[in-house]
Amino acid sequence: MRYPAQETAEKHDRIVEEASRLFRERGFENVTVGEVMKAAGLTHGAFYAHFKSKEDLQAAAVAYGQGISLGSVQRAYGKKGGEAAYAGSYLSPKHRDNPGDGCTMATLAQEISRSTPEAREALEKGLQDILSAMGGDRKDAIYRSAAMIGAVVLARAVQNKPFSDEILRSVHERLD
Repeated sequence: MRYPAQETAEKHDRIVEEASRLFRERGFENVTVGEVMKAAGLTHGAFYAHFKSKEDLQAAAVAYGQGISLGSVQRAYGKKGGEAAYAGSYLSPKHRDNPGDGCTMATLAQEISRSTPEAREALEKGLQDILSAMGGDRKDAIYRSAAMIGAVVLARAVQNKPFSDEILRSVHERLD
């Protein structure tokens, strides 16, 4: 049975959205296609009507996640004081503690570096777009991005919560 194009597109978008969330929460290797499809409310068999492989889905999920981050940067940097507000939100315990709702680069960059060229391209394009949206000096935008991403990665990696909070706070203070 063929579905209307709009319904097919909506299903495709749900799959990508759920995959992006699950991959950010648990990584590429710890999420199965079946889990993604179940989260999207679809059967496992419907997957191949939308994607050739899990790797294709990974690239789409990375692009989706980067798009979400770009939207956050655009909204924040378009307001007076938005740069500081964005850094405060990014370098927060809430962001640290909710990787499925957070930045793709802070959760998956290391995995993506060993992934397919398509996933790497999606991350790179998203990063370029984010840097452009940050405006100002490109070197400063790269520095700020790298510092924030690195801080979240380290804050998630350590076990000691006060130390984790200190990492986030220290980087935030240096960026202000």
